[in-house]
Amino acid sequence: MAKSKTYAVVGGGIGGLTLAIALQKKGFNVLVYEQATAIKPLGAGLVLAANAIKAFAEIGIDTSILEAGKILKALRIKNTDGSVLAETDSEKLANKFGLVNNFAIHRADLHQILIHYLQPGTLRLNKGCVGFQQQPNGVTLEFHDGSTAFADYVIACDGIHSVIRKKLLPESETRYAGYTCWRAVIDNIPDTVDMTETTETWGRGCRFGIAPLRNNKLYWFACINAKKNDPLMRAMHIPDLLTFFSNFHSPVTDIIKHTQSSQLIWNDIIDIKPIKRFAFGNIVLLGDAAHATTPNMGQGACMAIEDAATLANYIEAAPSAEEAFTLFEKKRIKRTTDIVNKSWYIGKIAQLDHPLLVSIRNKILKLTPPKVAEKQVQELANVTFN
Repeated sequence: MAKSKTYAVVGGGIGGLTLAIALQKKGFNVLVYEQATAIKPLGAGLVLAANAIKAFAEIGIDTSILEAGKILKALRIKNTDGSVLAETDSEKLANKFGLVNNFAIHRADLHQILIHYLQPGTLRLNKGCVGFQQQPNGVTLEFHDGSTAFADYVIACDGIHSVIRKKLLPESETRYAGYTCWRAVIDNIPDTVDMTETTETWGRGCRFGIAPLRNNKLYWFACINAKKNDPLMRAMHIPDLLTFFSNFHSPVTDIIKHTQSSQLIWNDIIDIKPIKRFAFGNIVLLGDAAHATTPNMGQGACMAIEDAATLANYIEAAPSAEEAFTLFEKKRIKRTTDIVNKSWYIGKIAQLDHPLLVSIRNKILKLTPPKVAEKQVQELANVTFN
C-alpha cells in the first residue's frame, strides 16, 4: 500500500498508541489525537496475559515492556476464609508454552513506554474528538477546541464512550454489569502479602483482587453488587470498605488499611453489547471503541493490543486501507465477541449473591481440573496477527 497516505488515530490510550507504534515501524504517516491536556501518571494496575505479550513481540516492543512489570508465578481464586478454590500455575504454563503469562504492570508505566516509542510530534494533546465529516477521499475530524484535522484514514480508539462509534452506530450503547468497583495502587505493602501470586477472593456479591507490581507496589480492586451509579457506593471510602470486607481472609483488610482514600479510583463496571461491524469505509473501530469488555478475564487491554498488531499487518499487506479494515473486521469480530460474552458470564458467576448458588459455585470451582485453566490460557495465546 502507498505509504504517503495519512492515518489519524483518535485516542491515545493503550490500543491507539500501540497501533501508532506498529504503523510507524512499517513506515506509515500517523498522528494520534488525545483529549487529555497533559500526560500524567494516572490509572491503576493492569494484568496482561500471554496473548498481549505475544502481540507486543509481533510489533517488536515486548522487551522494554517486560522490564517495566512483574511476571507472577500463580493465579489463585480463593474463598473468603483464604482456602483455594481454583489455581493456575502460571510459571509452569509459561515454561510449557514458551510464553510469558500473568504479567502485571502499572498502567501509567506502560503508557509512558508506549509514548517513548512514538516518533516526536506524533501525539497531539488537548484534541478531544467531538465529531467528524466522512467523505470518499478522507475524513475531517472536529475537536472540542474548534479546530479540525484531515486524514485519509481514521482509526477510532476513543474508548467505550467513543464519539465516532456512536455516530456510526447510534444504536450501540453501554450496559451496566450490575457491580461497581474500587481500585488502587499502593506502595505501603503489608508483610502478609505474597508478592508472587495474583489472587481473587470471591464472596457473596463481592470480590477482592490483588496483583503485585514491580518496585514494591501493589494493585488491588474490590467489586460489590450495586445499583447503577449508586450514591451510597460513590460515597464509600476506606472505613466503609474495611467494614464491608471485614470477613475476608488476610491480607485483604491489611491492604485496605494501608490505602489512602486519595488513592482510590471508583467506577461502575460497564461494557458494550457486541456489535456486528467495525469497518466503515475509510474509518475503523479498534479496542474499547469496538468491543469494550468487563474486566473479568483481564482481556480488555489485551484485545486492544491484539487489534493493533493485527490491523497494522493488514494495512501493510492489503491493496488499500479500506480492504485492510474489512479484513480486520472479519478476523477480529468473532474472537472479540466471544471474549466480551464470556467475560460477562464470568462476572455474573463471580458476583453471585445467593448463599446456595455461591456454595454450588465454590464446589464446582474446587472440582474443576487444572487442565481447564490450562486450556483457556492456550486458547487465548493461540492468536495470529495476519
